[in-house]
This record gives sequence, C-alpha cells and structure tokens, in this order.
Amino acid sequence: MIRLHNVSKTFGAGPRAVTALKSIDLHVPKGQIHGVIGLSGAGKSTLIRCVNLLERPTTGSVFVDDKELTALSEEALREARHRIGMIFQHFNLLTSRTVFDNVALPLEFMKLSKNEIASRVTPLLDLVGLSDKANQYPSQLSGGQKQRVAIARALASRPQVLLCDEATSALDPHTTTSILELLQDINQKLGLTILLITHEMEVVKTICHRVSLISDGELVEEAEVGDFFTAPRTQLGRHFLNDFLELEPPRGLIERLQGSPSDNSHPVVRLGFSGDAVSTPLISRLARECGVDVSILQAKVESIQDRTLGLMIAELMGDEADTQRAIAYLESHDLTVEVLGHVQRTA
Repeated sequence: MIRLHNVSKTFGAGPRAVTALKSIDLHVPKGQIHGVIGLSGAGKSTLIRCVNLLERPTTGSVFVDDKELTALSEEALREARHRIGMIFQHFNLLTSRTVFDNVALPLEFMKLSKNEIASRVTPLLDLVGLSDKANQYPSQLSGGQKQRVAIARALASRPQVLLCDEATSALDPHTTTSILELLQDINQKLGLTILLITHEMEVVKTICHRVSLISDGELVEEAEVGDFFTAPRTQLGRHFLNDFLELEPPRGLIERLQGSPSDNSHPVVRLGFSGDAVSTPLISRLARECGVDVSILQAKVESIQDRTLGLMIAELMGDEADTQRAIAYLESHDLTVEVLGHVQRTA
C-alpha cells in the first residue's frame, strides 16, 4: 500500500546542505498500522511528509496503492492526495469554523454538493464520538476532542491511507489512550492503512503491527512489534526499550560499575526474556547448575500484544569461570544478556 524506494531528502545546497533522509526503503502493506520511532531530529516528520509529497524527495520513488506519486503531474498529485489523510500534533483546525465545517473543508475543495457533504460529515462525527459537538467551535473543545475533529476531517475524502505525525504528543495519557483506541477502531472498521510517527514507545506497543527505527535519517531497524520489544537488534533499540521499561541499575550501583573485570569482581547483567522463558525457573536452576549466587536488583514483566516480556537486572556472584558459565547458560536458553559492568565483591 505504501512503498518508499531509495528515498533521500536534502535541504539546502553546498556546504550548508542538510541530508534529512538517506536511502530509505519502507513497505507498509494494506491494512497494517506501522509505527516509525526515533529521537528528535532523526528524520521522522520529514519521512512522513515525503509519503504525500508535502516534502518532495530529492531522490527515490514513493508509491501509494501501486501509484508512483513522484511521477505524477501536479494536477494528478492533487487528486491522489484525496486518498491520503493526515493528522498532526497540533490539530490545525480553523478557529472560525464549527466542528461540522472543519470536517467538511476538504469536501468543499472537492466541490461536493451540500447534501453530499452532509451525508459524509454526519456519520464521521458519529464515528469519532462528536455528534453532539457539530455546531461548536474549536475553542469550546478539549485537546482530545480537537484531535477527533482532525481525524474526522482526514477521513472525509475516504482515504485509503492515514498519516499520523505525532498525533498524540500534545495529549494527556488518558486522552492518548482514547485516541489510540479510535485509530484501532478505524483501522479495523475501514481497513485503513496507517503510518504513524511517534517518539512514544507506549503508542507503538498499543496499536502498531510493525515498527521501524530511524536514526540520523536512516532506517536502522525494522521488526514486528513483539520482536522489537523482546529482542531489539540495535543499541538504539535497546535504549528505547530500557527507557520505556524504566529499568536501569540503582544510582549507587552505577557509581560502582567498572567497564572491565578485575580481581575480586563480578558482573552485573541486564537479562531480557520472553515466551516460555518468562515462566521457567531459570534463575534457581542457574544457581544450582553453575554454582553462582544471583542477586536480583530490579525486575519487570510487560505484556506486549500477544507476548510477555521480562527484564531483570542482577548481580552474578561467583568466581570468573562460574559467572562466564552462567552467562553462557542464560544465552543458551534464548535470553538476551547484556553485561552492564562489573562491581567489586563486598566482604
């Protein structure tokens, strides 16, 4: 449904040129909710704006529903954009127009009759739960209600694709949940393909089927959401996961960590486990079979769609040979093992 092939975007020219996207390849199948996550300035918003050519790529091709947008004339592109809805972080509603008239705006540009407009806008307001707000103005609405108006407006032209650029970033957690539930409902009822830009892992966890990670203009990782949360392949992916789970060593331990082992030290590890490993008593077996004592410093279990993810920070206390055997034992049982450092043994 959405396909970007070798898309790059450079702003400016000469020594001041800034390359925001570098050879992006991305495919979002029909009916999927695909998240793109990354740090501020990574290129997320530029990427999504290249999909509907609000930003025209410097190189590469953009396809939506097998139509190459980058090859269309301006007139044909305007027509194709009717099939691509977009919502933004700050709603972009016209304050002088009612809720009904804001939703009707793209239909007026399409020169539909008043009866045709009413026949589309009324059911959309019902879909987003704002039937009773049709004659109110944006100043009379909450942030969540404004975003619902923006969603209804984006759906007015009956698009096949919905682009969401940080659509929940300006909302409180409760309102964010309601908007995500609405997007899921729309995806399921209308079969809408959704490309969603966010820096919030909770958003990805809640509604996305797949996720791509962007860094410095490059897509560095892509996976099913369950795979990304249980076994990210890049350091940046692990950074996002650790921030989301808020699982870091206690401050006092961080101050004691050494980068390399030394005499009379033992490793501190972060363990990631999923599936059957969550319910398997690996730690007690580890102590028995490898001859190490395990001090669990922190632990957390999360449900990620249809999977269970566990994270743990622990000290493995024993001599060097035993702790290395313990790490190998954990890795052999499909746990991800990251050695955070080493600490001196206490008497």
